[in-house]
Amino acid sequence: MTEQDKTDTADATEDLRAETAQGAPEVAEHDRVAELEAELAESRSATLYARAEAQNLLRRAQKEAEDARNYAATGFARDILSVADNLARALAAIPEELRGDEKMKGLITGLEATGRELDSVFARHGISKISALGETLDPNRHQAMMEMPSEEAEPGTIVQEIQSGYMIRDRLLRPALVGVAKKPD
Repeated sequence: MTEQDKTDTADATEDLRAETAQGAPEVAEHDRVAELEAELAESRSATLYARAEAQNLLRRAQKEAEDARNYAATGFARDILSVADNLARALAAIPEELRGDEKMKGLITGLEATGRELDSVFARHGISKISALGETLDPNRHQAMMEMPSEEAEPGTIVQEIQSGYMIRDRLLRPALVGVAKKPD
């Protein structure tokens, strides 16, 4: 190899090194941009997940607060139902001849007014009586206590209400205790 060839080779090598040195920052910069874009995508995903989780938590807390407002009186309402039952039994136990008696008229009127006021308070708080007589037995609202042979009613139809049932808004407060028709033997 001649001196000239050596010089040309050295120049070519130097030119190649210069090109590589100039190109390397672009490659390194491109890798860094890709790395930063990946981190940004990961951060966006984490942020979206955190937002969704926060929204779910907020909705859950709002639902629990609404349920607490709507159903806070459930325990108290169950206890008061026995008072309503006893009042209804007391009114039902008064014979017709005493209802016409002037001495008893004030007492009976007071008991009936108390019953109406109790029904009004129940209604204001979303407590409603479950209808039972003549309906088909619904195990979600009625509890069958006995079966009674009946030719008039279809089997599975409620023919006697032993104790009234109640709902508080859309939830069962107390099932109605009922007698259900069956085919006669």
